[in-house]
Amino acid sequence: MNAPEPFLLLTAAEHAAQGGDANGEVLALANDADVIEQATAIAKASRVELHFPSFTDGRAYSQAYLLRRRLGFRGDLRATGEVLADQLMLMQRTGFSSAVLAEGVAPEDARRQLARFPAFYQGDARRDAPYRRQGEDGAAADATVPSA
Repeated sequence: MNAPEPFLLLTAAEHAAQGGDANGEVLALANDADVIEQATAIAKASRVELHFPSFTDGRAYSQAYLLRRRLGFRGDLRATGEVLADQLMLMQRTGFSSAVLAEGVAPEDARRQLARFPAFYQGDARRDAPYRRQGEDGAAADATVPSA
């Protein structure tokens, strides 16, 4: 099965202490920004932060998926704003690699939520192939069918 990528959980204080990345730029985008129009700036960034202004506004999920799949972004993709524990699994599946938990969200609850599903049969933002088409290392396996 497809094991999820490692996912970093941060409190607001930890996120603030991290500041910018010494090896590159940090780009923060509002959830209504067109990521395709920002492609040049995104290519220079080592971390892109996508904002969730409220629990009911999921546009940053679409932005994350586009960043990973269409633009091929490989850096840290961080969720900020109103990030709750029950959103983390979908964040991870759509391409986020880290999240800053909203105030009042216990990191233990968030870790427990991420551990609920240790693997998935379906592909996600980082892997095309479903489980049945991948080898032991998660890479796409040879799709040839043995002759009868």
